[in-house]
Amino acid sequence: MAVEVASLTPMSRRDRLLRGGVDVLIALAIGAVVIAAVLLADPLMVGGALVAAAATFLLRKWIFTWTTMLFLLTAVILFVPIRRYALPIDVGPALEPYRVMIVALIVAIAVAVMTGRSLTWRPVVWGWSIAIFLWTMFASLMFNAVTLTEAGAVIGPLGNVVQLGFLLSTAVIVRQLLRSERVVMILLNFMVIGGAAIGCFAFIERYFGVNVFLQLQRFLPLVLLRDDAESLRAGGLRAYASAQHPIALSVVFCMLIPLAIYLMRHSPWPRVSLTRRLLYIACIGAMGVGLLSAVSRTGVVVLGVMFLVTLLLRPRVALVLAAIALPIVTLVGLVLPRLFESTVGSFLDIDALIASQFTSIGFAGQGRLADLPEAFADFRVNPWAGTGVGTRVVVGDAANAQILDNQWLGSLLEAGVIGMTKALAREFAPAIRINAVAPGPVETAMVSLEHMSEEWIAKELAIP
Repeated sequence: MAVEVASLTPMSRRDRLLRGGVDVLIALAIGAVVIAAVLLADPLMVGGALVAAAATFLLRKWIFTWTTMLFLLTAVILFVPIRRYALPIDVGPALEPYRVMIVALIVAIAVAVMTGRSLTWRPVVWGWSIAIFLWTMFASLMFNAVTLTEAGAVIGPLGNVVQLGFLLSTAVIVRQLLRSERVVMILLNFMVIGGAAIGCFAFIERYFGVNVFLQLQRFLPLVLLRDDAESLRAGGLRAYASAQHPIALSVVFCMLIPLAIYLMRHSPWPRVSLTRRLLYIACIGAMGVGLLSAVSRTGVVVLGVMFLVTLLLRPRVALVLAAIALPIVTLVGLVLPRLFESTVGSFLDIDALIASQFTSIGFAGQGRLADLPEAFADFRVNPWAGTGVGTRVVVGDAANAQILDNQWLGSLLEAGVIGMTKALAREFAPAIRINAVAPGPVETAMVSLEHMSEEWIAKELAIP
């Protein structure tokens, strides 16, 4: 009652003057922006920015919430290609949208947790694996500190470790912002349906040569940094879509497909079981077509390994999945025979497959098996701590090593046996956690989301 009475109390003269002064300052600021736009900038662009700012102000109670920020971060990661776009603000280094989002959320979460007003700290399911990941990389640099300092090459590797720590913070951010089962389910649906949309656009890119994700600057306040994403295979373009590279694109689909399978049973939407299954089967089909459009055999290998692990741990589930996948694979093979042959069918010719891994010896991007002799020779020189994380430069004027399409081999060379510890921790922590404690749907979904953020980082940064 006291609150209601206080709200009806007339404002004092001082409060009225203060509010009036604020209104005048806002009006002057808007006027200055409009005048500057007419004289110095594109009035249409500035007008659009003012409309966006006004809408943001009016809807601030819905926009500036933890849940909205979580979905916005997810949308940026899914749909805005990394290293392609920046905000139109010149401060030196390019302000890529995902970097700005991560920094803003780290600061906001830290303040909220420390003040205890709107967030309480929630431990990450396998924060210890992230810690091992970062500490082993830092240890490899410490073992090689003298050599790197003498060569004047310590700044780059150290920056690499800091950058990875920054990116891995997405696992922590996601965990802090997942507050209920409802949010988890909505987010999982958003990711799977978004992945299906990306798969469809990847198919369009493959056959029509248009990447819609490199047109975002037409209707978003973004600056296109570069548009040189083009790779040919199997008689056409390999799809990049919203990824940095076709390999990364195919691996993203591989990570989203298990979530679609999970939602087939646990999602509350749609309510009718048959409709729900058909929806997610369609999503899996769209992502499968997108995977083929990337023309990446890496994605096929990932799916094969995932199926073998499922067959080992959950044989009944594996058989059901095989029954669902078989007609889809058959249909795709009939509709897209050339694409299917280039990705899946190429595994059937073992001799040709092995020979393809020995191609272009001595050139950048030589076959994976051609990398092994030189790589193992380098490993024998620095077996325990490697040469230091980030010391292998594969592109640009400072290039000093071959491109390795093998993350395990790269970790072995850069961080040695120590590096393999962090690789094993990152790869096996989710499986150990899920199978050891037998969590419920929410815990499983959270584990999947955290693992996806880590894998997204690993796969994106693995591409030079």
